[in-house]
This record gives sequence, C-alpha cells and structure tokens, in this order.
Amino acid sequence: MLKQRVAFLGAGNMAEAMISGIVESGKLAPEQIIVTNRSNQERLNDMKVKYGIEAIKKDELNFEQIDVFILAMKPKDIDTVMEDLKDRLRPEQVLISVLAGISTAYMEEKLNDGQQVIRVMPNTSSMLRESATAISPGHHVSMDQVVFTKELMNCIGEAYIIEESQMDIFTGIAGSGPAYFYNLMEHIEQAGVEGGMDREMARKIGAQTILGAATMMLEREETPTQLRKNVTSPNGTTAAGLDALDEHGGGEAIAEAVKGAASRSKEMREELEKVFAEQK
Repeated sequence: MLKQRVAFLGAGNMAEAMISGIVESGKLAPEQIIVTNRSNQERLNDMKVKYGIEAIKKDELNFEQIDVFILAMKPKDIDTVMEDLKDRLRPEQVLISVLAGISTAYMEEKLNDGQQVIRVMPNTSSMLRESATAISPGHHVSMDQVVFTKELMNCIGEAYIIEESQMDIFTGIAGSGPAYFYNLMEHIEQAGVEGGMDREMARKIGAQTILGAATMMLEREETPTQLRKNVTSPNGTTAAGLDALDEHGGGEAIAEAVKGAASRSKEMREELEKVFAEQK
C-alpha cells in the first residue's frame, strides 16, 4: 500500500473516476484521500458517503498534512489556483495536474523555483481501473516521485511515461479513444439488429469481441497486422468484411479521428496559452 496522503483540488467527473479507481485498487486507504472544491457541499457530501474519503471545502485544507496534490478543476482557473498554491507548497510536495492543455513549464513558471510538477492524462475508464494514462514529469521531479506517480496511476489502469510533446497525439489515441469504440459499437449493434438479433444481445456480443481482440493484442507478441492476417482466410467471411471496411474508408476514418482529436487538442492548448499570455 502507498503511504502518501493525496488531496484532489476539484471534485468533477474525472476526479471522481480517479478516486473510485484508486479506492477500488486498495493501494490507498480512503482516509489517505481528501477531495475539495470551493463551495459545493452537496457534491462533497456525496463523494464522502460513496467512497469513505475525507471531503472538505478548499479553505479548510491543511497543506502541511498533504504529500501529493492533484489538480482536477477547470483549466480556466489555473492562474488563480497557482497564485494560491505558490507560497503554500513545499519543494518535497508534488503537484500532479490532470488539466488538459496546461503544460508543466507553465505551472513551474507560476510556482516557486524547484517545485515538483507532473502532468497526467487519464481517461474516463479510470472508474473501472482500465484507463490508459499518460505521465509527463516536469523539470524538477525526482525519480522517486515519478515512480510513485506511475504506481498511483496504475491503480486506475495502465500508465505510460511519455514526452510532453506527445500529449496531443496521446489525447487523440487514448483521451478521446473510448468514444471511437463506443461509436463503433453503435454501428455493430445496429447491424446486429438489422440482421434480426436482439439489440442487447448484439451489444454484448460486440463488446465481448472487442474485449477479446484487445486482450489478444496486450497478451500476445504479434503485431496488429499479424493478428489480422491470422484470422483472415482468402475469400472467407473476414476477408469480405475487411474488403467492405476498406471500400468505405473504415481504417482511414479511424486514423483521421485520432489525428483530428490530436489537432483539436493542440488548438485548445494554443488557445489557452494565448489567453494566459494576454493576461500577463
């Protein structure tokens, strides 16, 4: 079990997804987790009852008792939060940010010299402990804190340490990725219904098929290309399905979806950076 005490600054959906996964993993006891927000007491009470954690208003937080702070509020509030945190954080404390579009360099600039800052990006599968989570350490982070952060993020799925310059493409693959598969499932489900199958049955069969294929890729050494070839007989049903997929641009559409989400992530980051620059 991890020994650090963790405080979530923000009680939104992503914070709850992460808290749910961490509590379910057993790596942190509920009493090691605090969640705060500015004023929504009803939301805090709900999370306290649901997860057994400590839930308090931000002004009541004792900074001296916390090892790790996780920023999980809205990105637009970053400057206000940085100003509040600057003289309250100690160098040995770690600030982990879940905020999209906010770089570690920007946060380091707003805080005291040497402050440890790590940027992470989980996805909504955190609640099921199946998130793909990116980790990008800032300039002043110790290796021990990188290891701790990876272990903490592994509580909610699988964590990957990447260069911060890769965050936009990671967003395109993993941050937005679940929605691509939900969309794929909508079409599989509808095709099953049109073929005379019960809708719920078609949904379960499609979901299990995707789960099985994903598990094969994670547990086998073959590439996706090799796995595809393994199940594709010449002139067989799979070949016919793949031909139809190619004919209608299925593979290209998925690639463009990843690129489109990554491009929008970059645009949003640049928009935020422009706003922050104008505020200086």
